[in-house]
Amino acid sequence: MKKIAKISLIALLCVICARPVSAQQSVQLTQYIFNSMSVNPAYAGYKEEWFAQLGLRSQWVGWEGAPKTGVVSIDGVVDPIHKRHGVGLQFMTDKLGAQAATSIYGNYALRLQVNDEDTRRISLGISGGITQYSLDGGLLDPSDPGDPVIPEGKISSWVPDVRLGVYYYSPKWYVGVSVQDMFSQSKNKDFTLNETTTESLYRNISAYLITGMLFELDRGLHLRPSVMIKDDFKGPTTMDLNAMFIFNNRLWLGAGYRTRMRVLNREYAKETPQKLSALNALAGIAQFYVTDNLRIGYSYDIMLGRMSSMQNGTHEVTLGYSFGKIFGQQYQSPRYF
Repeated sequence: MKKIAKISLIALLCVICARPVSAQQSVQLTQYIFNSMSVNPAYAGYKEEWFAQLGLRSQWVGWEGAPKTGVVSIDGVVDPIHKRHGVGLQFMTDKLGAQAATSIYGNYALRLQVNDEDTRRISLGISGGITQYSLDGGLLDPSDPGDPVIPEGKISSWVPDVRLGVYYYSPKWYVGVSVQDMFSQSKNKDFTLNETTTESLYRNISAYLITGMLFELDRGLHLRPSVMIKDDFKGPTTMDLNAMFIFNNRLWLGAGYRTRMRVLNREYAKETPQKLSALNALAGIAQFYVTDNLRIGYSYDIMLGRMSSMQNGTHEVTLGYSFGKIFGQQYQSPRYF
């Protein structure tokens, strides 16, 4: 089984490193730590019970046209006895000024048992979906009226996409590798259902590495540190550092720090002063289990760069519900990852 895990990770990394790309950043959520299906399709079914989540994110409050994101997802296992097949569905809408992206993805994860106690599994995930990119020219205020580059109304195009992921977990730690938006930069008309100038809005292909651990500090008190590294192969690499204290498996309190760093030499570095490549943010994160099935999460991000005084931070709210008991399953032991 260890050999399978190594081969899977190596194969996925080869796919990631072999693909040239260019375009804008994909959506990054602060509360991915509560439900990592948004960054890795292999996470589908990890909780081993049906789980639905709603997430709303309002970024850089106070700026006109600032990003706003909404996410609805549901995932679970279709075979509750062996728990080998995880599936999920995710719907996301993201709006930034005059441009928007709306997508829907179906996820499948093959969950392979590693030990006899069934406390460790490696999951191989794939996700397929489609994204509608749109640009509303009526919301733009051009300095040159009649500019032919700016559309008179709303234009849109549809782009299919595939995501791949590998996810391994044990009771004490986890690690996952994934790649997203693999087809977003394709210039082949077979992959672009309506070729328009919205091609400039397409997201970059992005690679993610997520990992974390769990420490029991005292009875009813755990510490869960985690790291996420994201790279779109064009701009600076992004790293999220998070630490959550878990009280009696009901209240999660913690903080996160997001920074950008130069890992490899990139074209942007030749034109951009080095000091502009280290934009970062600090986040406060909380999650509370109202009942065994219902949880509420909230996070607040503070920008630490020079533009911090020009906006009022970022708010993100999540609402999650477990359907395990409704579908005849007993409540699972706490899932920390």
